[in-house]
Amino acid sequence: MAFAMVKKSLLSLRPTAALLLPLTLLAAPSFAQAVKEDSVVLQPDKVKDDAPVVETMAEANLPSWSAANARALLAAIKGAGDEGLFAKDYNPEGLKAAIDSGDQARLDKVATDSFLLLATHLRDGRTPNAARKQWFMTDSDAQTTPLIALLTSALVSGTVPQALASLDPVHPNFAVLKASLAKAKTPADANAIRVNMERWRWMPRSLGDRYVVSNVPEYLTRVIHGGTTIATHKAVVGKATTPTPQLNPMATGIIVNPTWTLPRSIINEGIGATIARNPASARAQGYTWTGSGKTLSVVQQPGANNALGVMKMEMLNPHAIYLHDTPSKAAFAATARAFSHGCIRTEKALHFSGLMAVYFAGRSPEEFGEAIASGKTTKFTFEQPFPVYVAYWTVIPNAKGDGISKLADIYGRDAPVVESFARPGRTAAVLIAPNPPSVVPTMTTPITTGGN
Repeated sequence: MAFAMVKKSLLSLRPTAALLLPLTLLAAPSFAQAVKEDSVVLQPDKVKDDAPVVETMAEANLPSWSAANARALLAAIKGAGDEGLFAKDYNPEGLKAAIDSGDQARLDKVATDSFLLLATHLRDGRTPNAARKQWFMTDSDAQTTPLIALLTSALVSGTVPQALASLDPVHPNFAVLKASLAKAKTPADANAIRVNMERWRWMPRSLGDRYVVSNVPEYLTRVIHGGTTIATHKAVVGKATTPTPQLNPMATGIIVNPTWTLPRSIINEGIGATIARNPASARAQGYTWTGSGKTLSVVQQPGANNALGVMKMEMLNPHAIYLHDTPSKAAFAATARAFSHGCIRTEKALHFSGLMAVYFAGRSPEEFGEAIASGKTTKFTFEQPFPVYVAYWTVIPNAKGDGISKLADIYGRDAPVVESFARPGRTAAVLIAPNPPSVVPTMTTPITTGGN
């Protein structure tokens, strides 16, 4: 009877933007609350910024700056505050003096330097890596939007302001933050918005057409398909002592009825002793093992008590972070849900994994239902891997759509970014150096060999 209900419910899956599984499918029993899933592997922060690429004027092949292009750049610099940046960083006084000097070589250098620094901060963010706590996302914008090509085109076409504006993140949430910055009532409010505009710039300019995004301070995970949010799930994230890092691994598949290989830390904390003293109890909880002592390896088999619940999203990364189900359902009723050991527990996991199997793995609802009902570990490989963004936005559009809401900074990651505003930002991604001097030919000394 239960299998028939699951199968019938899953057959209702259709590729529509408002897809929802019946509530009967989402119901699941609540088991013991003391559940530990794989713990986050804490990685050291990135504290060094990337070294700039140095090109010569000849390599860059830049045309000269006209006075009109330079004045347009100066106006853009003066408007940098609207972008959450600081005009003083981009040498507006020096640029104006270079424009007024009539010295073409001076103007070319000053204007190029100012453009490249401003463009770097618009594309990649102003914040040095040292202030980006536990931020490990990969940003591909340097490859997709090279700055020298952007500058060269802008100078030829006289579109410097448009070129700079084209670097803004395309997600509508960024536009909401930008509009809200002008309405900020206090410096603290303005800085909170700036911090989150920065975080958008640390990510790829476009998140793509298909992805999953978990916003840690919001305790929510969203599924985006065809550019539309098709599902939103409550999430339980890492507690303060085991915080969830920010990263964007590629998801390759969804595993239903997963096994759980226990990390050494959790074996040492209790299950190892249970196996030694009361192996029957350990077996009753679904644990199997090999070895003993320091060589003890423990796996929890699929079942009602499995710490990963009915599903796990496969997203390989060195932090051991992934999305998964949990038997500890009561945690989803809390408003602040920072309870995990780093991984992201996902509410309504049957619904979530059903979406993954149908939308991203190309399986039928019936195939998914049969896999769930079998109780056996089954992997549905995605037809095309897609990114999972584990993000950290503490200012987001509000529910009414007419402003913003501020969320609790649960890991204290805003303050280092705000503090960095008082110091110089990261250097330009590309620097233009003078043409190198001609290489002076060198004389080679003939090698002679002596005979015996």
